[in-house]
Amino acid sequence: MQNERGLPHYLDQKAASMRAAALARPTSDDWHETVEATCTADDASGVRKLRIRDWQIIGDSGPAFGGWNLGPSSPELLCGVISTCLTHTYLIGAAWLGIPVEKVEVRVSAENNDARFVDVPTDEPPVPYSITAHVTLEAPRASEDQQAALHAYASERCPLSQLIRTANEVTIVVEGH
Repeated sequence: MQNERGLPHYLDQKAASMRAAALARPTSDDWHETVEATCTADDASGVRKLRIRDWQIIGDSGPAFGGWNLGPSSPELLCGVISTCLTHTYLIGAAWLGIPVEKVEVRVSAENNDARFVDVPTDEPPVPYSITAHVTLEAPRASEDQQAALHAYASERCPLSQLIRTANEVTIVVEGH
């Protein structure tokens, strides 16, 4: 009897939902959306309040940058966002390809150097770099070929991993005063 509370059960439900959505939305235009996040810093704490739909996350820095360590830094949030997207892409792939998976864990690490913010010379890149995703996949009922196919699927299709790997412009529009 299948564990109806575990990840395999979730993947069965996910596959059914995805197949129904693919039938209901058969063209690329049907899937187009604009996603948005807003960050505000407006009080004596200086924390950055990140609002995404009905969710709020705070970002902060450590004492070296006048922060209170009340939340993750932006580079840490970047690692977190890549890890959640890559984990979700593994789940999508497992559901879509019918690969039995018990657990997916993705730990993302990056090197970072903020020296240039305080005019300390550095030869290190001005962005987080050497971004590495460490993937632990528990899929004892999946063949080696299925696991390889799932790794390839996730590597090729994870949108945020692809964003980091390719050039993409960020347009800054100054609004208000």
